[in-house]
Amino acid sequence: MVSTQRGVVLVGHGGIPKDCPPELITRLKRLEAQRRAVKAPPSQEEIELDATIRRWPRTPQNDPYRVGLEAVAAHLRQRLDGALFALAYNEYCAPTLQEAVEELAGMGATDITVITTMFTPGGSHSEIEIPEILAGLRAAHPEITLRYAWPFDLNLVAETLAEQLRRFS
Repeated sequence: MVSTQRGVVLVGHGGIPKDCPPELITRLKRLEAQRRAVKAPPSQEEIELDATIRRWPRTPQNDPYRVGLEAVAAHLRQRLDGALFALAYNEYCAPTLQEAVEELAGMGATDITVITTMFTPGGSHSEIEIPEILAGLRAAHPEITLRYAWPFDLNLVAETLAEQLRRFS
């Protein structure tokens, strides 16, 4: 009998650190747009800029989004019945989804579920980018079952929002 080690990756959007020079972000976005227009792979410059921004030193002052997502992650981790857990960011922050999956695989995870904080349909990150990344990871790791817990049940999302409204009524 084969043993299965479960893993979960929570993917958030990622925020730009407040003290990151805006010209780095502008240049990265320009390179991404040019690449997407011609459907080319990322250039070395784009890869290096992306890494520089993702690895920018983070503090609660310069990246409050990261602090918030880490708090959500801590609450989620408590509810996972011992599953391995990793946090990832879609852009601007490390680790990437690929890095998080690789981390869990290195810890022995053989069944990994990816979930995002991006709840609503229509977003390129949740509908296009994450599935593309997972397709590449499935090809690279056929021994690992990779699931994407998306799309969200919009009735459950609405109930969560309604509960939040009740808290403030």
